[in-house]
Formats: sequence, structure tokens, C-alpha cells
Amino acid sequence: MSSPAPIRVLIVDDSEVVRVGLRALLATEADLQIVGEAATVGAAVTACVQLLPQVVLLDIRLPDGSGLDACRQILRRAPDTRVLILTSVIDDRLVEDAIRAGAHGYLLKEIDARRLVLAIRDVALGKSILDPAVTARVMELARTGGASPRERLADLSPQEKRVLALLAEGNTNKEIGVKLGLSDKTVKNYLSTVFEKLQVSRRAEAAALYAGQKPEA
Repeated sequence: MSSPAPIRVLIVDDSEVVRVGLRALLATEADLQIVGEAATVGAAVTACVQLLPQVVLLDIRLPDGSGLDACRQILRRAPDTRVLILTSVIDDRLVEDAIRAGAHGYLLKEIDARRLVLAIRDVALGKSILDPAVTARVMELARTGGASPRERLADLSPQEKRVLALLAEGNTNKEIGVKLGLSDKTVKNYLSTVFEKLQVSRRAEAAALYAGQKPEA
């Protein structure tokens, strides 16, 4: 039986040292293929359209603009691409803006090699990934206005809570449907209602809000 095609990865960072380091690291993984590199917003968008990577490792600070602008343009031009922010920068505004720009994950460059590789694989599978430090930031954002996160979660029905819990574990819509005996369309409808009640627009926001409020085991 032939092996599945490797995950196509594009590296976007203005530092040549970072790009070389990431390429060397990821080249050791048989299921990952580096299809290209870019150092600017413009080059990143062009590369995505031409090379069709499945996952883009994207820094926020680029010489010709913000990586978040690149994220929006990439998803507009190549909507099937998954964008994983990999940066040394973290603050409330950037975390929120990254999620709203459509990023499928947000990791800090301090992450170890094993976790980075796992994150790329998970994002390629349709999951959303947040660094623990980023989760804390999202939770702080959620506390700053309107109903508290706990109050919003309490407003969910039991089934909506089950769907949210599985989403927070990193399950895709199809996986949630299999585990709960629901169709993909039903799962999508549940998530739409959950997002509305939680006042969020992205899976990563909902997952972070749930992770910050669930009781300790």
C-alpha cells in the first residue's frame, strides 16, 4: 500500500536564519514536504497561489506589512490553505486579530520541535491549535466585556456543550458527528449556534473559551 502524500508546507518569515532552521527541522519528517519559502506578504500570497501548500507557517512581522494581512489575502486567494501563525510576538490585540483574520492556529517560536510537528499535522487535518499562553490571552479578552465566559457557557444546551467539548479537544466536524451520531450538517448548525451564544466567530476562540472555563479533573 502506498503512503499518503506528504503535507505540503510553506514557510513565511523575514529571517533567513529562521527559515533555514525550520526547513532543516521539518525536512526530517517523512510526512512533511517544504514546497517553498517567502519573506514578504506579497511573496507569501504569490507562493500560496502557485504552490498550493496545505499549511503555511506564517510570522506576524514582515517587511512589507503584517502577517495578518497576508493571512487574509492567502485565505481569500487560496481558501483551502490552513494558516498557522508562528511568532515570537504575543499581545491581546494580535491574538484577537489573528483569530479574526482566519488563522487556524497561533504558536510561539519557543515551542519545541515535537509539538510544532504535531501542530502542523493537526492543522492539516482541520483542527485548530492555540499555544497555552495564547489561550490565556484569549480568555482575558473574553472577560473584558459583556457576559462572563462562564455565563455564556451556561447558556448552552447539554448537546451544544458536548459538541463544544469535542471541538475543544481538537476534533473536526466529521469526528464530532461520528462520536455523537450526528450528520456533518447538524454539527455545523450546532456550532453556528454555539458561536453565536459565546459571541465568537472562530473555532479557536470557542475552544480557548471552553478550555479556560472547564472544571479541573
